[in-house]
Amino acid sequence: MPVSAEELAHDAAECIVAGARAVHLHPRDAGGAESLDADVVDAVVAAVRSRCQVPVGVTTGAWIVPDLDRRIALLSAWSEPDYASVNMSEPGAAGVMRALLDAGVGIEAGVWSVEDVELLGATGLAHRVTRVLVEPVDVRADDAVHIVETIHAALDRTGITAPRLEHGDGEATWVLVAHAIQRRLDTRIGLEDTTLRPDGTHADGNVALVRAARELGAGD
Repeated sequence: MPVSAEELAHDAAECIVAGARAVHLHPRDAGGAESLDADVVDAVVAAVRSRCQVPVGVTTGAWIVPDLDRRIALLSAWSEPDYASVNMSEPGAAGVMRALLDAGVGIEAGVWSVEDVELLGATGLAHRVTRVLVEPVDVRADDAVHIVETIHAALDRTGITAPRLEHGDGEATWVLVAHAIQRRLDTRIGLEDTTLRPDGTHADGNVALVRAARELGAGD
């Protein structure tokens, strides 16, 4: 797994060659820990962008800095990311969204459920997001399509018209990549989601996963 800025930049460039059109990553500090510090985030994003001229997004995960005020203060200082993912299920998501907008960073609103769609609508900021990430977490493969269809229906019902990207993790990963392709939606794949190819064999990195998604028709 790529960790350093140099490793991430090299891996991202290889993924773009393999067919990816954007990059999502989790910047890490010199010790290998995920970080929201502007010095780390901006340097990693700049390094990746120097190798591949595509949009580069990062995470705002609450597990990295649990204190909401501290987290908002850190990401308010960002200048390099094109956008950042915000999990609507995390407390304080609306404040994180406002801070990103103030910093000139786009928002990927992560919705894991119908309840998350309602939370997004309640922020009053749904019309300002870059895209909505339809991404149920830790769901069974057999349940995944039904769950995302209920989320899509809720987005339609709520009038949220931002572009959508659909993906999953674990056993639902490839089910939802295929469903996104069928729906003609953007999708996402990487070691954050799975270490397996669609046939169940182990992938040796992000590039192999991107190639597998392209072979299924992602990005066509």
